[in-house]
Amino acid sequence: MAFDVVQYNKIINQLSPEVLLLPVSKTKPVSDLMEAYEIGVRTFGENYVQELVDKQQQMPKDIHWHFIGHLQSNKVKYIAPFVHLIHGVDKPSLIDEIQKQAAKHQRKIPVLLQIHIAKEETKFGFSEDELRSWVAQYSPDRYPNVLFCGVMGMGSFDPNPDLIRSEFRLLKKIFDDSSIQMGEQWKTISMGMSSDWPIAVEEGSNLLRIGSILFGSRN
Repeated sequence: MAFDVVQYNKIINQLSPEVLLLPVSKTKPVSDLMEAYEIGVRTFGENYVQELVDKQQQMPKDIHWHFIGHLQSNKVKYIAPFVHLIHGVDKPSLIDEIQKQAAKHQRKIPVLLQIHIAKEETKFGFSEDELRSWVAQYSPDRYPNVLFCGVMGMGSFDPNPDLIRSEFRLLKKIFDDSSIQMGEQWKTISMGMSSDWPIAVEEGSNLLRIGSILFGSRN
């Protein structure tokens, strides 16, 4: 399966203009991404650093690349020159490295703080308490080259919609509670994927990370 234009338009037509649909193109060939590009898609999400770098080099330069995977500190330098938004910022040491690499390239890198909201232990992210503690001590002067834009979270892989809704509702509450301290750029809630995006939108998401229902299962 290449890029599903019909499904893409179907979802777009259900969203308000404030909600960004981010096609997640991990493991997919450039030819599939170009099908999306040719109908006007200019934003893609990738999970792996090397794959993101390779695609960025091969594809048109007006694309906004989002890194949505688990980012290791030693890999930040490879995406720092061009990445548009880093979603999965899950610990203070990673923030420090993003600041360092962004300063080298004389740019501000936008990021989302990842919160662990799911019941699975395998998910990454700040706990609710860790995030609240970090926000309470936040000073923009410490990170002049990092733009903190909001939060990201992943719901449980669970068929119970009430559980997923409660997790998304928690993420929205954490976002709201942090907004005064974090400032006017704090606008983004990245939650919702192929299986649960309608619930995410109902609970306040304005950035959906959707892969399999647009590109098919990963290669």
